[in-house]
Amino acid sequence: MTQLKSQNKISKTLLDRLVQHEGLRLKPYRCTKGYLTIGVGRNLQTNGLSKEEAFFLLENDILKVQHDCQKEFKFFNQLSPTRQEVLLEMAFNLGLKGLKGFKKFLKALNEKDYLTASKEMLNSSWALEVKGRAKRLALLMKEGKDSNE
Repeated sequence: MTQLKSQNKISKTLLDRLVQHEGLRLKPYRCTKGYLTIGVGRNLQTNGLSKEEAFFLLENDILKVQHDCQKEFKFFNQLSPTRQEVLLEMAFNLGLKGLKGFKKFLKALNEKDYLTASKEMLNSSWALEVKGRAKRLALLMKEGKDSNE
């Protein structure tokens, strides 16, 4: 079990008892008072997440998306790190199912035709929704490197 670093030692007995009494719910639900809750009684409306927790979740989500992309797209590991990140960001934003709908884009990536891939990114309803983000990512896809590299 991965857990956040704590200054204080928390007893396993207390952890076990809280899980027993509160329950462990991995999807959001409404508690008896009507608050949106998750995990072991985490009231999201009054407590939310700390920045550290949000980044912990983000890192786990990125690792899952990366695993899914490596499994789904045989060409993934042949892409430059920047192009991999573009694909990961699109998968993160659209979901793997949504990304798989970009058939011409994915075909172009598989053929290492990055100019066409970048054009296909912009030729989508997704690009209309995310506007500047799509333009920045399409440029990165076309050039294959970040201007900071």
